[in-house]
Amino acid sequence: MEFIFEHEMKVRDYECDLQGIVNNANYQHYIEHTRHEYLSSRNISFAKLHDDGIDAVVARITMSFKVPLKSGDEFISKLAVQKEGIKYVFYQNIYRKSDMKLVLKAVVDTVTLINGRLGTCEILDAICQ
Repeated sequence: MEFIFEHEMKVRDYECDLQGIVNNANYQHYIEHTRHEYLSSRNISFAKLHDDGIDAVVARITMSFKVPLKSGDEFISKLAVQKEGIKYVFYQNIYRKSDMKLVLKAVVDTVTLINGRLGTCEILDAICQ
């Protein structure tokens, strides 16, 4: 899979648990933020889509945790997207910047609701490989 977008971020103290590593739930925030930044880079506003009656929603997320991130770690979140039937599937990896070790592999299946009904979106079709 060839990644088409990447976004750099840094772990904040409050995202870590008592073990000193990023709490698993925060990785969903990281990959969601990356998807929104990708849309923004393509001049697609998630809020405007909603205002136009188009809601992209997550149907399923699969995450495989490899190496934990710790407070202060900088990381790179990478993204690729493909249309598979009615779904828009985002393939997302996170790498620790200091050594480029794979931290997380995620697959996010999304679908679109057009005025409340399952459908496809020409705007999102245009961003798929």
